[in-house]
Amino acid sequence: MLSLHQRLSQQQRLSPQQIQYQKLLQLNTLALEQRIKTELELNPILEEEIDVSLEEEKDDNENEENEVDESKDEEFEIEDYMNDESVDETRVNRSEDDEDYYPLTPAKKTLNEYLIDQLRLLNLSEDLFLLGEEIIGNLSGDGYLNRDLDEIVNELRMFEHINVTDEQAQELLNTIQTFDPVGIAARNLRECLLIQIRNLSLDPYYSYLAEEMLRDNFEDFKNKRYDAIKAKMNLTAETLKTTVELIQSLNPKPGEGNIDTEQLNQISPDFLIEKVEDNFIITLNDRSVPSITLNKTYLEMIDENKKVKKTKQAKETYKFLREKFESARWFIACIQQRRVTLMKIMQAILEKQYRFFEKGSKFLKPMIYKDIADEIDMDISTISRVVNNKYVQSPMGIHELKYFFSEGLSTDTGEDISNKHIKVLLKELIDGESKKTPLSDEKLAELLNEKGIHVARRTVAKYREQLRIPVARLRKEL
Repeated sequence: MLSLHQRLSQQQRLSPQQIQYQKLLQLNTLALEQRIKTELELNPILEEEIDVSLEEEKDDNENEENEVDESKDEEFEIEDYMNDESVDETRVNRSEDDEDYYPLTPAKKTLNEYLIDQLRLLNLSEDLFLLGEEIIGNLSGDGYLNRDLDEIVNELRMFEHINVTDEQAQELLNTIQTFDPVGIAARNLRECLLIQIRNLSLDPYYSYLAEEMLRDNFEDFKNKRYDAIKAKMNLTAETLKTTVELIQSLNPKPGEGNIDTEQLNQISPDFLIEKVEDNFIITLNDRSVPSITLNKTYLEMIDENKKVKKTKQAKETYKFLREKFESARWFIACIQQRRVTLMKIMQAILEKQYRFFEKGSKFLKPMIYKDIADEIDMDISTISRVVNNKYVQSPMGIHELKYFFSEGLSTDTGEDISNKHIKVLLKELIDGESKKTPLSDEKLAELLNEKGIHVARRTVAKYREQLRIPVARLRKEL
């Protein structure tokens, strides 16, 4: 039987304004700039503030056109906006005392664009050019083609109706693999290295030996079984060494290097930290973000529609403008609050990690999100949103905010040290090892224990892998 029941429960619901604020917190400076530009297009009540002083320098005759609206106040009532001449509370602006502006580096041409430019020089048919674009579009960040060529061709035959034979497709791939950087679009490391040996101007004798080594003894080479290679190829120690060095001089990741990919364009820091005398000064690096305010013309229209006789059209116009007004004022308020929150969190991080900013990574303290949340009385979720995908530039370089958060271990002295500090020590030990007899993970753990840092071998292995350092056997050199 059906029955009705009453149940009382508590649920936490976020208002649209809270949701908007949380979304804005997640954005880095570049994303915020784009978000504001989008909002300017969608909401006629918002307008970008123009710097009058700059406009006067361009053309003294345009002063009237470039005057900044000064009709705002902290109270969000239309009449106040119409009558109050103060402007500082409702526009998103920056203090005149802000630190020097750090201009952003323009985005450079991506690897895909660079390869497409070379593809255009081949004077291909429309179908082959389409296939070339698809091959380039399927390259990984390292520059490898991870999809099967037949699969790409068959997909284009089905959906784009291209007329390309398997032989033409393979020939085009072979050509693309000789593009700059040579070895791009290889299917695996072995093919990548062989393409470079065959297409770069290298010593003919050692190129011949290197090709044979990679073609017939790749597994031995990859695992650094040099004695086995030496015996199989009947090489002297000196010849083996020179041949291996030639292969090691090649680029195993042609997608990286001097060609910028979209991911490798220069990072624009969200915060700038500079030391002035004995103090660190934090600046929010948002000079490129448009400063926005409310459009006075539309505010007058709202006020006029409020006073006129309420026809159906007047009511609809007033309702539309009022909704846009509410949306605009909340958007401005959210951006202002975002700036306050970001600065508060960055200040707390600076205070907690003060010794790092003074002396470097060895002085990074263990710190978790809860430490900052408790310090400034905010939710851990807020700290997480701010920290994600944001960077700070300081005298110690550019670091992602996540870098400053890590678990810690206690030493023999009772001092807590960050696991990032342990990784620094681990890298120093490996950098200083003899490459003829590299240190095993067990030996590295012993050396750290001697320094009063007690870690297990498996922990050393985990940190080594996170540092992208191979095992001892693969670090061995001739």
